[in-house]
This record gives sequence, C-alpha cells and structure tokens, in this order.
Amino acid sequence: YLRERERAQAVGAAGRGRSRWDAMEYDEKLARFRQAHLNPFNKELGPRQHEQRASEEAPEVALLELPPGEPEFCCTERVMDLGLSEDHFSRPVGLFLASDIEQLRQAIEECKQVILELPEQSEKQKDAVVRLIHLRLKLQELKDPNEDEPNIRVLLEHRFYKEKSKSVKQTCDKCNTIIWGLIQTWYTCTGCYYRCHSKCLNLISKPCVRSKVSHQAEYELNICPETGLDSQDYRCAECRAPISLRGVPSEARQCDYTGQYYCSHCHWNDLAVIPARIVPLHHVPQVSRSSMRYLALMVSRPVLRLREINPLLFNYVEELVEIRKLRQDILLMKPYFITCKEAMEARLLLQLQDRQHFVENDEMYSVQDLLDAHTGRLSCSLTETHTLFAKHIKLDCERCQAKGFVCELCREGDVLFPFDSHTSVCTDCSAVFHRDCYYDNSTTCPKCARLTLRKQSLFQEPGPDVEP
Repeated sequence: YLRERERAQAVGAAGRGRSRWDAMEYDEKLARFRQAHLNPFNKELGPRQHEQRASEEAPEVALLELPPGEPEFCCTERVMDLGLSEDHFSRPVGLFLASDIEQLRQAIEECKQVILELPEQSEKQKDAVVRLIHLRLKLQELKDPNEDEPNIRVLLEHRFYKEKSKSVKQTCDKCNTIIWGLIQTWYTCTGCYYRCHSKCLNLISKPCVRSKVSHQAEYELNICPETGLDSQDYRCAECRAPISLRGVPSEARQCDYTGQYYCSHCHWNDLAVIPARIVPLHHVPQVSRSSMRYLALMVSRPVLRLREINPLLFNYVEELVEIRKLRQDILLMKPYFITCKEAMEARLLLQLQDRQHFVENDEMYSVQDLLDAHTGRLSCSLTETHTLFAKHIKLDCERCQAKGFVCELCREGDVLFPFDSHTSVCTDCSAVFHRDCYYDNSTTCPKCARLTLRKQSLFQEPGPDVEP
C-alpha cells in the first residue's frame, strides 16, 4: 500500500511539472506569435518602429512554400494586416476614425490588384475575392453605421423586401395567420404587395401578379364566366388543392371576376369592383386574392374603350356625356398651352398628371375613372380644371387671347375659341364660328373656300419661260 501511494505521488508530481512546462511553452509561443503579427491600428508606434520592433523581438518565421505553377501572393505585411487579416474585423464597433476609412479604401484597391495578379479560378483568387467582399461590406458599414440595407429576396418574380414595421395588423398570405411584427420577421413584395412570414417564403407557389399586368393588360369583360368545378378537376384554380361544394376536404369559393373556384387559402371573400359590373355599378362581388391584387394593380390603367365595349352607354349615363365633353374641350385647349411660354412655365397641364390619358385622347377610361364618375368626383375635378384652363386662355394670357377667332359669317360678337359652348368648329380647317351662324350657312366654310381658291391660283399661274 505504501509503495502504491509513493508511486501515485511521484506520477502526480511529474504531471504537475509537465503541465507547468506546457503552460510556459504555450505562453512563450503566444508571445512570439503576437510579436510577429503586429496590430496595424496601434497608433503608438509608427510603421518603421513596427518593423524595427518586429525585427528585434520576433524570431524568424519560415515562409510557406507555394506549389509550383502559382505566383507568390505579393503583398506587404501592412496591406495584409489592413485588408486581408482577421484582426481588422475584430476591431470594436465605434472606435473607427476617418483614417480607417481611407485605409480600408487603400486595402480594397490593393486587394483588387492582387486578384488580377493571381491565376484565374484558383483557390487563392477565390479567397481574395471573399476578402474583398468583406472589406467592401465593412466600408459600407463605416459610411452608414445607422442605416441597415433592407434584405431583398427574389422568388417567382416576386421582389420581397424585409419589413421594419412592428405592426400586428398584417396577415400572412400564405398561411392565413397574423404576422406578429414584434417577434416575427416578414416580407412584402413591392410588385403585388404579397405579405408573408420569413418561414413561409420557400413555400410560396403563386407567381407575382405584376408580371401578368405587364404582359396581359386586358380585363375580363364578361360577368362571372363560369365553366364549372368539374372542368377544374375539383381542384383549386391556383394552388390545385382538392375542393368541393360540400366543403370536404375544403370549401369551394367562386371568384366573380374569373368565374373559377378557389380554396379558402386562395379566396378570402374579399370585395372588389370588377369592370363588367361597374357601369352601372350593381354591387361589389367577392373575388379571390389573386384577382383582387390584379384588379388593384389595374385600377388606374386606361385600357377601357367605352365606345367599343358598349356604344349605347353614353345614351343612358348622363355623367359620361358631360365628362366626354370636358375631355374634348381639354384636348382643344392643349395646343394653346404647348405654344404658350407662360403656360409651360406654370405647368398647367400637370393639373392632370394623375390622369395623363385625359390630355392624349377622349376615348380611353380606367376603372378608377368610372368609379369617380359614379360618385360624381370626376366631373367636379374636371370642371375645376376646365375653368382654370379657360381662365388662362381667355383672360390671363394675352398671347393665348390673340389666337382666338372671329366669326367670318356674321363678323360680330366677341372673340371665339373652339372650346366655347356656343361655337362650332370646321372639321377641315378648324375655323371657329357661332353655332347658329354655322348651321344657317353650312353649305360653304369661308376659310375653306379661300384656301381652295388660293390653291387653284397657284396651279393656274404659268411658270417662267426658260430659254435653252
């Protein structure tokens, strides 16, 4: 027993001695490593003092032998420490100075030069590219320390941006549950405003509706073109989930715009105005989520030509007749504003910047135009704009007043303009007359007759005799 005890004590003493020796050897190696790898952000010593101190204290470090066929990674120790070592990224946040940004820029330029010198598709070149990316990210962080770039995710033509709002009033369009912004990360598509959790991004199967608007900017003008649930193989028209009218395994809900049936995840009983029911507006039907997004993106696009869709519509809807007359008058005012310097400086035509198609033609309408016409808002706004334009032409601007007309049939009355309510315009020469005078003497327009005689006189005049 005593012999075994003495042997154990001897072994323990040897182990303690060996551990002390290993600790001393480790401290010595760590000191040598720190001396050989100087911190470039140490402002106490200059570059030359760094080199002297390294040469005096640091032992010789054996260089790594490069494999044959690859050039040497030519960089000074200072550049490697600045841009390509991990010491640079371990600097505490908040201690960077303006000089650090300059050093980062210098390191980026030198790292780019190194990438060009290395052989293509080599491992060292790939590592240098990764280091260059890290340097640029760190430089961006130093420039805008308080501004976080939004995370962008592109999926099925969706362009998702990470939301910063902490609102809890949003609902995930994929799982149909509430998005708790305080504890959950969620994204929104900038094209169709599709919202979902970050965990639901990879489960999305619906493409962005914005692409459909770009490639197919046409409405379905038939009222609920139903084809039957059997034509869909008793599956959802969008996600292809099994559905039935009995609600087993999922309830089939019909979209009033497309006439197709959808499951409860793709059809939330949303209400939307569809073009086939808008004039006159009967009711607001229920549509699917994809149809609602499509109609929301198309609401301001002027793609409806009412004269072709329903020629008799203007005979029954008085509001549309008034709006058409105002639009025609605005098109007659447009040449005055284009040639008037004061009107161009005042940018009067920008009064209709929300309805740019109103200064291009009088036939195209958008769904928003028809909605505003139904509520009476469109006629009121167009009347105000018409009054503002007429005031500039007839009262405020002398140049526009000088472009008026005098009735050549009666040669009496005030100066006439083509957008006045009591005038008529010749369709051939655009001359303006009183309406009563024009219809009483509608056989011949004086200006057209004068232009015809002028053309005949030009053709009847003999040309100069040319002697050979």
